Amino acid sequence: MIESLVEQIEARFTEAEASMSLPEVIGDRERFAEAGRVYNRLAPAYKLAGEWRLAQSDFEGAKELLEEEEDPDLRAELEDARARIERLEEEIRLAMVERDPNDDKNVIVEIRGGAGGDEAGIWAGDLYRMYQRYADRLGYKFETMDASDGAYTFEIKGDAAYSIFKYEGGTHRVQRVPETESQGRIHTSTATVAVLPEVEDVEVEINQNDLQIDVYRSSGPGGQSVNTTDSAVRITHKPSGIVISMQDEKSQLQNRERAMKILRAKLYEAELQKQQDALSAERKSQVGTGDRAEKIRTYNYPQRRITDHRINLTVHNLEAVLGGELDEISSALQDAEKRRRLEEQAVS
Repeated sequence: MIESLVEQIEARFTEAEASMSLPEVIGDRERFAEAGRVYNRLAPAYKLAGEWRLAQSDFEGAKELLEEEEDPDLRAELEDARARIERLEEEIRLAMVERDPNDDKNVIVEIRGGAGGDEAGIWAGDLYRMYQRYADRLGYKFETMDASDGAYTFEIKGDAAYSIFKYEGGTHRVQRVPETESQGRIHTSTATVAVLPEVEDVEVEINQNDLQIDVYRSSGPGGQSVNTTDSAVRITHKPSGIVISMQDEKSQLQNRERAMKILRAKLYEAELQKQQDALSAERKSQVGTGDRAEKIRTYNYPQRRITDHRINLTVHNLEAVLGGELDEISSALQDAEKRRRLEEQAVS
């Protein structure tokens, strides 16, 4: 099983590497970019495959020598190789888990103050600056689209930005003493974060078999020639039920072209609305109500700790994380998602 997977990784990586040097690929921006994405996606798995083959070689070599003579050092080498093989097999499977189709996209992030009054708005600003620093550290382009008290919208552009920032969606809870608190009491406030993949331009493809085209005599203005020929056109798009009638032009061809243009625009609008509805549902599922009980992560200032409740991970580097060092948390969340997807694939 693993041997077959390793061979598949090696073959696909070699193919992607070779395609990037082909003149016809180099001369086509889209093809070259896609080949680059495949190459970068397979590179970690290809490296693991090489390590696995080396561990296999070490294991077989130690095993052959042990068959001739028992030796404690060789036995230790055999067990070490066996452990490396088991670890690498799991890492290879995780590296090849089916990816989220949105992972390669840029992201739009929305932050809103939740429960906690003015302190919630201040906390939203702290999160905004945390993400800006994290994006800068990763070499991503950070563009603020809207910023006001307690409400921030910005875009993060870069290779696979969504694959990293998508885990930040949800309610972030902070426990600290506000600057305005004279009694030194700890307050709990929240801010909601929505992370949305960038919506791409909608390409509208119309299957001619989905169209019912009727022609009839125009009854509108246009002169005698219009009224005595079947120049009017009615196009029915059967899957959507959209009907476009056009009789303003003098020829059937002109009316048909114009009707198709309007149909394409309506289908584009419908598809765009579908995407916006999906994003709206995703936003709603991420942010919830912003109540203190709805939380994905808690930032506790007195104890200098951060706990991600989804994976029960606690770190004690609050200042570093707020300074943009989210790597440990992001890596743990990525690993958890890969394991979940691997389990789902095994069940299906």
